[in-house]
Amino acid sequence: MTVAAHPVADGLVLRPFEDVDAPALVEAYRDETLRRYTRTPVDDVGQAAHWLGLQYEGWAAGTRYSFAVLDDGELVGNVVLKRGTPGGETAEVGYWTAGPARGRGVAPRAVEALTTWAFAAFAEDGLCRIDLLHEGDNHASCRVAEKSGYAFAEVVPAFPPYPLDGHRHSRKRLDGSE
Repeated sequence: MTVAAHPVADGLVLRPFEDVDAPALVEAYRDETLRRYTRTPVDDVGQAAHWLGLQYEGWAAGTRYSFAVLDDGELVGNVVLKRGTPGGETAEVGYWTAGPARGRGVAPRAVEALTTWAFAAFAEDGLCRIDLLHEGDNHASCRVAEKSGYAFAEVVPAFPPYPLDGHRHSRKRLDGSE
């Protein structure tokens, strides 16, 4: 499936990841907060290459559309649309923000841009709802969800590798400006 143009975020550039992003990924993953909430380690250029390979495979399979979030050319985050079943009615949004960029509204702007893009790009493919999931003690992610128009839907029981109950926030295609 050919995917429409990339998301557009106020003051940010969102584009698919590239091999040249490997050093910036290693630097971003030095942040302990980021490492706590992500599953794939990126401690060196080899692990960054592996992580990038997973993103490329996801694009090729139509199951994972991961975007580098740039501010003035600097990698400040990642936002991703996960579609376990291409052509399915639901998807999940994931994201992270590099430590130095937190508190600048990067995550809500990137999530909003990805959401708008996803509903436009995959409307004819049946996408009706996007979920944002996070661990229950991640209060910053609750704020990102709220700022991005994702309503709290339910508490999700802990599921390995996540040791705590989580939250599911959802947004339907007709919510907001889609």
